[in-house]
Amino acid sequence: MNEPVVRERSGPSLIWLIPILTAVIGAWLILHTLTDQGPLVTITFRTADGIEVDKTRIKYKSLSIGIVEAVRFSADFSRVEVLARLKKDAVHFLRRDSRFWVVRPTLSARGISGLGTLMSGTYIEIEPGQGAPQTLFVGLESPPVVHSDTAGKQVTLMARQLGSLDRGSPIYYQGIVAGEILGYEMANDFQNVLLHAFVKAPFDGLVRSNTRFWSGSGIDLSVGPDGLRLKTESLQALLFGGIAFDTPDLQDGGVEDIAGLVFTLHDDLKSIKDQSYVSKVRYSLYFEDSLRGLNIGAPVEFKGIKVGSVVDVRLEYDEGKSSFRIPVVIELEPERIATRSDRMKRAPREAFQTLVKNGLRARLQSGNLLTGQLFVDLVMQPKSPVRLANAGHAEPELPTIRGGGFDQMIATASGIMEQLDRVDYAALGADLQGTLKGTNALANGAQMQTALSDLAASLASVRVILRALDARAEPIAMNLEQALAAARDALEKSRQTMALVDGAIAPDAPLHHQSLRLTQELAATARSLRHLVETLERNPQALLLGKTPAKDQEQK
Repeated sequence: MNEPVVRERSGPSLIWLIPILTAVIGAWLILHTLTDQGPLVTITFRTADGIEVDKTRIKYKSLSIGIVEAVRFSADFSRVEVLARLKKDAVHFLRRDSRFWVVRPTLSARGISGLGTLMSGTYIEIEPGQGAPQTLFVGLESPPVVHSDTAGKQVTLMARQLGSLDRGSPIYYQGIVAGEILGYEMANDFQNVLLHAFVKAPFDGLVRSNTRFWSGSGIDLSVGPDGLRLKTESLQALLFGGIAFDTPDLQDGGVEDIAGLVFTLHDDLKSIKDQSYVSKVRYSLYFEDSLRGLNIGAPVEFKGIKVGSVVDVRLEYDEGKSSFRIPVVIELEPERIATRSDRMKRAPREAFQTLVKNGLRARLQSGNLLTGQLFVDLVMQPKSPVRLANAGHAEPELPTIRGGGFDQMIATASGIMEQLDRVDYAALGADLQGTLKGTNALANGAQMQTALSDLAASLASVRVILRALDARAEPIAMNLEQALAAARDALEKSRQTMALVDGAIAPDAPLHHQSLRLTQELAATARSLRHLVETLERNPQALLLGKTPAKDQEQK
């Protein structure tokens, strides 16, 4: 049997090809992974609310470009550091001005945002910026209102108070949303609030150095001669606040470069118009009427047109007279009064002094009976005396008169009530009671009863006489009518006879004149008989009581 022969093989063994090949493939995989791996970015937030490792994604325009790999505390434990790995092709997003923020469901003035995260989960949004490459960023606590790629202008406003304005409140131009409020902060003087706003294109071209901004928040409710007026910019402005703006003159107005300018945020458009009157003249007034209902800002009117406003109402004590007085300081605006000459603008005090000499007076009037608000009314009453308090104030004084209208009615009613209060009702009642007792005694006395009995007997006698007269009045009237008929026959025969006599007697004979006279007498007698018959027919009792006077007969 042959024995095996063992020989030594020269060179490496093929078995080593397996680990070598494995190492090469592993190295290639590591190198490929390292070369294809995107950058690691660190983002710090105040909290890690909603952020989960290997679940929370980094997105740009809803496209995933990375994922969160780790979450840890910062060195001082004041913030949270989020380490996220981005894709290789997203490296150019990491610049100095890039911004990161967490997208969650949010309710703001712009509405509800981030509803998609209810299904997909919270994610981190990136907005690429400009500048040098950078991998460490401070994340925003809320989404930016305006993105960096949005064209427009940033505007800084100064307001006395924030009111209902908030981050995201809209900015309107002619009722159209033209921008939003980016944020706000307290001014250095701690008396005002600075608002940072953004006006989008193409409305940014309307913002110039002479642009006016006013608050469009809330409801403008007013009551006037036209009735109740309700005005608001929009429902969104009513709920979340808003700002409106306009530019008076776009052609020859201010410049377009507004860098460094701080605009004043006015309360409303009316206050802007009131502030456009630069010339103001102050006067002090002293009224005898109650000033309840007269507030600072109340209008000063002349024939229903506003010419100024009340700027101060204060209570002063006069130690010399040990009495109180209430000066009302008003500001008149001469520019509201149009004149042919420039005297009102050049020398307004002298112009108003001339008006005072011609009868200019001030009085209080009620502007609203429901609220009791008062205003100062200027009237021309040359006959009223000039009453001045001469209190020695810096402002010149305008003479005043008592208010009219409703206030005068109240004063008159008060005077009547005072007079009624001075009446002695006890003495008046006693006198009235005595008068009633005397009247009762007279009415129920024996003399009154006797007089009434006599009057009743007299009336009974008159009725008996009238009945007898009524029974005989008709026969008498018939006899008179017969007599009248006979008289008429006799008169006719007399006329016939006189006609014969006239033919026989000469006109100038005495007998002819006597016959004419006889004829006239007969005619008069006939008229008297006719008048007597008519009288008895109208008033038969005339035979007993006599002829009724003409005035009494007309009254009947």
